[in-house]
Amino acid sequence: MNPQRKTPPVAGSAPRACAARVLDAVLHRGRSLKAELAAALPKLDDTRDRALVEAICFAALRQRARYDAALAAWMAKPLAQRDRPLRALLHAGFAQLDPLALPAHAAVAATVEAARTLGRTHQAGLVNALLRRAQREGLPPADPAAAWPDWLRARLQADWPDEVESILAASATPAPLWLRVNRRLGDRDAYAARLRDAGIEAEAPADLADALRLAEAVPVAALPGFAEGAVSVQDGAAQQVADVLAPPAGGRVLDACAAPGGKAAHLLERDPSLRLTALDVDAARLDRVRETLDRLGLAADARLQVADAAVPVQWWDGERFDAILLDAPCSATGIVRRQPDVLLHRRARDVEALIALQARLLDALWTMLAPGGALVYATCSILRDENARHVEAFLARTADARAEDPGDGCGRRDGPGRQRLPGENGMDGFFLARLRRVA
Repeated sequence: MNPQRKTPPVAGSAPRACAARVLDAVLHRGRSLKAELAAALPKLDDTRDRALVEAICFAALRQRARYDAALAAWMAKPLAQRDRPLRALLHAGFAQLDPLALPAHAAVAATVEAARTLGRTHQAGLVNALLRRAQREGLPPADPAAAWPDWLRARLQADWPDEVESILAASATPAPLWLRVNRRLGDRDAYAARLRDAGIEAEAPADLADALRLAEAVPVAALPGFAEGAVSVQDGAAQQVADVLAPPAGGRVLDACAAPGGKAAHLLERDPSLRLTALDVDAARLDRVRETLDRLGLAADARLQVADAAVPVQWWDGERFDAILLDAPCSATGIVRRQPDVLLHRRARDVEALIALQARLLDALWTMLAPGGALVYATCSILRDENARHVEAFLARTADARAEDPGDGCGRRDGPGRQRLPGENGMDGFFLARLRRVA
C-alpha cells in the first residue's frame, strides 16, 4: 500500500490483491495454483479472507476464456505484457461478480482499492470502469472449449466424440465436496448425524460405503472432528480404489505413488492389519503422506519410503506383494474442475512423457506382484492413450496378466477397465483397471 495515502484502505482490498498476485503467477508465469495458494493463504489471518481468495482464484481460472472475451470486446487495444498484473486483477474482479455473485458495490470498491495496493493507482479508474460495465451489462458468454488448448481438445474429440461437449461443460463447473468417513473412529450414519447437528447437509451414496457428498462445500475447519481424523476429503471416484483393489486381510500391499496419501489411508482405515508400504519418489510429497496418516491415527500402521517405484533394485527387499496400487502420474485431464490450471500448463509432449513413465512403472511393479495377486492401475485422466489403450498394450506384452472387470459402479466399460468422465454421478474423471497375475 502507498505509505502516502491518508485514508485507511477499503475493507477487503487485501484478499483481492492477494488473489490477483496468485492469478498473475499462474496465468503469466507458469506457476502451480496449488503451490501459489499454499504460499499465499497463510499470510492472511482471517479464514474468511483465505476462503475468498481461494474462491476467486478457482472461479477466475475456470472462466478465464470468458473474461478475456470481455476484455477483448471492451478495450480499444489488448493489454500490454507489462499490464499482466492488471489482467489478473480484472479477472479477480469479474469472478466476484459472476459466478461468485458477491455484493457488487463492495466487490468493485475493494478491487479498485486493490489496484492501488498493487501499485497501479494510475489504473484504478480503468478497473472501476470495466467492473462497473460488467455489473451493468453482464459478462459475455464464452464456449467452454475456448479454455482448452487446441491439441488437447482434439484428443478429447477423437477419444470421446459423443461426450466431448459434456466433458467441457462439466470441467468448467465447481466440483462437490466428497468426504470419506474414517470407519475406525465411527460409522457413516453417525458422522452424517454430526454434520446435521452442525447445520451441514450431506448425501450418503448407496454404492460407496464410506462416502458422503455435501450439498454445499464448506471449509475443512467446519467439518466436525476433521482435525481428530474422523473424516477426510476425497472424491467418490478415488474412494472406489479401495473396493477394486480389495487386498486380502493382513496382506502385503504396496501403494507405489502414494502422495498425498488418501488411498493408502483408506486401505488402512478398512484393515489396519495390512502390511502396507507407501512409496513416493519425492521426499516432500511423502511428508504429506506422513501428515495425512498422523491426522488419521494411522502412522504406525504403514512403512513410508522415499523411492522410485520403477527402480526396485534400489529399495525392494525381494518379498512379493499380494496387492499393488499404481495411482499413476498422469495428465490430470479428469480433474480440470479441481485443477483448472492444468489447461494452462499441460503440453502435448508432457502426455507422451507420462505414458512412457506409466509403462515403466507398470512393467517394474508387475515383477513384484505375487502370483494370484492383483494390481490396480488408476489415473485421473480421460485420455485413452493413458488408460484403456495403455493397459491393452501392457496386457499384450505381459503373458501372465489378465484383466478383471472393476464393476459397473466404476463407470463405463472401456477396453480392459472402466472410465468415468468428469461430473458423472458427481465424481471426477477417473480410470480404473484391475489386473490379476496368473501362474
